[in-house]
Amino acid sequence: MSVLSPLRGTVVSVVVAQGDLVRQGAPIAIVESMKMEHVVEAPQAGIVGRVAVGPGDTVAEGALLVHLDPVPAAAEVVSEAAEIDLESVRPDLASVMERHAKGLDQARPEAVRRRHASGHRTARENIDDLCDSFVEYGPLAIAAQRQRRTLEDLIERTPADGLVCGLGEIDGVRCVVMSYDYTVLAGTQGYQNHRKTDRMLDLAHRRRLPVVLFAEGGGGRPGDTDTSVVSGLDVMSFHAMGRLSGRVPLVGIASGRCFAGNAALLGCCDVIIATRDSTIGMGGPAMIEGGGLGVHAPEEIGPIEVQTANGVVDLPVEDEAEAVAVARRYLSYFHGPAGEWACADQRLLRHVVPETRVRPYDVRQAVETLADTGSVLELRRAYGAGIVTALVRIEGRPMGLIANNPAHLGGAIDRDAAEKMARFLRLCDAHGLPVVSLCDTPGFMVGPEAERTATVRHFSHLFVVGANLSVPLVTVVLRKGYGLGAQAMAGGSFKASMATVAWPTGEIGGMGLEGAVRLGYRKELEAAEDPDALFEQMVAAAYEHGKAVNAASVFELDDVIDPADTRRWITAALPAEVRRGGRPWI
Repeated sequence: MSVLSPLRGTVVSVVVAQGDLVRQGAPIAIVESMKMEHVVEAPQAGIVGRVAVGPGDTVAEGALLVHLDPVPAAAEVVSEAAEIDLESVRPDLASVMERHAKGLDQARPEAVRRRHASGHRTARENIDDLCDSFVEYGPLAIAAQRQRRTLEDLIERTPADGLVCGLGEIDGVRCVVMSYDYTVLAGTQGYQNHRKTDRMLDLAHRRRLPVVLFAEGGGGRPGDTDTSVVSGLDVMSFHAMGRLSGRVPLVGIASGRCFAGNAALLGCCDVIIATRDSTIGMGGPAMIEGGGLGVHAPEEIGPIEVQTANGVVDLPVEDEAEAVAVARRYLSYFHGPAGEWACADQRLLRHVVPETRVRPYDVRQAVETLADTGSVLELRRAYGAGIVTALVRIEGRPMGLIANNPAHLGGAIDRDAAEKMARFLRLCDAHGLPVVSLCDTPGFMVGPEAERTATVRHFSHLFVVGANLSVPLVTVVLRKGYGLGAQAMAGGSFKASMATVAWPTGEIGGMGLEGAVRLGYRKELEAAEDPDALFEQMVAAAYEHGKAVNAASVFELDDVIDPADTRRWITAALPAEVRRGGRPWI
């Protein structure tokens, strides 16, 4: 039998000699072609009768290499299948495994010890806690500093170039997860580090994956040498992060020091979760001092108390463990309806609003009772106290909820409340969450002091946002619904909502009753013998006229309902499916 060359090439070696007994599948010769060595095997058992080629010979495809004679009947040829040792690790694989291991926490005990001593977890510990599974991208990257440091030093001290990133699964949903590693060059953003960030954000954009960012670190890194960078202003990371706004949920987690570029990426996120020891600033101590603005300790720059009061931080938490738990909870609202749910006895809603119309009450009691049990996640609670903004579920379905807070300025909407509400509505619109609005407001906050806060812009912006919502809105008037502020709570008009209903305590009007009486009946009040008594009579009459039942009788409201039926109205008025707006909202 002739053994032929399967391709054109050069014979590297012939591994049999004349007279050899070979089994089926045994190697006969090695032929090189296009820099690749091809092993030619015996198609069946035989005795080598003639060897037609030698090392260095050039052969054509189909050329004779060896001729095999038949095996005598008495000869026994056993074809032994090669056994694979599944526990064996080849040297090339062992080398790669060793390189990976050098970047893990187990190989860096001193760095891990210092991290734990500071009260923090490592980047990998946070990711392990957040993700049910995780596939890392770029673990072998090192800092671009080979001109100033040895390769061994870079492998040991700059694993992953200070950014642990990859694809994680969180409660069954694939996400992009990125964590700056403060144990590596203080979590700064280096050349390879930025390339990894850009890679992950591009994957998030193409696959529409949520992003979770642990943003602890000091921003840009000036010490990288292995580049031709002059300014680095052509880095695409910040553009890529901003482009994701409204396309996918973006969750930022701050712990410890978060400055400059790290803070910029954090600020692009839909929601910022920050630990009690976090400090967040667009410039760190070195940048501030370099700008001639004084010397400041890191803890003085954007501490948690400042960043929650001004609305930068949405969800303050105690530590990284709680931050991870809250991040998981936040993302769950974008995973679709919950399979199981329970709620409080809805008859409790009948007793939320006091019978005395001028008494304040806790609107959060209404929110907690109305929503599924345990489903309320309030955002930016310490900021814009006049408005409650929360993610909730009703019958398992995730929604956004806004509510006036009558315990603050009587429920009037001031500048901070307007900014808070507009931002939250844009979040809901971007990610397809329908909105429930609980209205109890005397209107927008007015006066010389209010106007110093640019209320015209902020208040009018609510009408722009409301008019462009692509998600449905249901408005429930709990008590007061007056003027432009009440219209803003309903998306711009009581007819803009999918349904606008009121509880029996509802009262509505073009402006606050007292102001309307003073403005509309000034001459009568001035001419009255007892203007105070006449004023009280007129206010009482105006209140009677503005009762929700009267407004419903001329169809300014869709109905006046039993508060216990509020959930039924909400679920009936909202469509089963909501189209996601997909617009940037920051």
